[in-house]
Amino acid sequence: MNRVKWFFHPVVIFIFSIAALAASLFLYIYWYLEVSTGLQEIIRRYRLDPSQFFEMKTWVVILVLSILVGLILVGVFTIFVYNEKTQRLYRMQRNFINSFTHELKTPVASLRLYLDTFSQHELPRQDQLRYLEYMRGDVNRLLDNINRILDLARIETRTYGKEKELANIVAAIESFCADNADLFRDCQITIHNPSQMQPRYWLNRPLFEMLLMNLLTNAVKYNQSEQPRIDIHFIPRRQGLDIRFEDNGVGIEKGETKKIFRKFYQIGRTDDMTARGTGLGLYLVEQIAAIHKARISAESPGPGKGATFVLKLPAPAG
Repeated sequence: MNRVKWFFHPVVIFIFSIAALAASLFLYIYWYLEVSTGLQEIIRRYRLDPSQFFEMKTWVVILVLSILVGLILVGVFTIFVYNEKTQRLYRMQRNFINSFTHELKTPVASLRLYLDTFSQHELPRQDQLRYLEYMRGDVNRLLDNINRILDLARIETRTYGKEKELANIVAAIESFCADNADLFRDCQITIHNPSQMQPRYWLNRPLFEMLLMNLLTNAVKYNQSEQPRIDIHFIPRRQGLDIRFEDNGVGIEKGETKKIFRKFYQIGRTDDMTARGTGLGLYLVEQIAAIHKARISAESPGPGKGATFVLKLPAPAG
């Protein structure tokens, strides 16, 4: 795989483009100075018709130079596209740094305010418990952001140490929703399994739960309805299983449904400093899906009409 990738590296393409340009110039000079002189000598010696030779030579020169110029143009275009992608990635990374810094500074500032309040005022026990609950929420928010970065590094380098286990995927999702009911207490989550299917898959439990956490959290976070709702459907296919996570959130524009899985990508313009989130959640979802030999995709009728994330799994293991 790496042997193929290096050939398409922009630096290699740039070198080939320069080589093609140099070769075209060299051949042009060589043919018109050396070859022309040689052909003229042969024509004089054997008294041949010069028009036939020079016409054929001209067409060969045009063909070869056209190929070389084409290679140069392809190389220049490839470098241009690579430069555009690099600039876009830079803007997304800058956006990520700004957003992630905000995600870290906000709970820290909140914690400091609560600690100052505790140190300067004598609070009733009820207020103390209320503030402690707020502080616990800020600490959890910090831990979530830090763990997301650490998990990203482990997943990308394939150093995540947990092994897979054969598990009932319907039961795994039901168990996750039950164990985290307090996190989604303001959201109505309904699991639909009318056929009562119990497919078994090789799951990396921590990673699969991270995938579920990101999908469900996003469905709640990007939701402006009075009652956030998530419907989870299990739909069998001939050679696999689709798990559909349908919400009644803010929806996704048609042109964004594939982009949202890119690393650092956030809804809105890539240079928009007011974009929400860190741009890592759905990227992690896609990486975890790939580890489980599955694919994730997004669908939406449009802004304000909710969104559906479809996890396409292969055939069950048993």
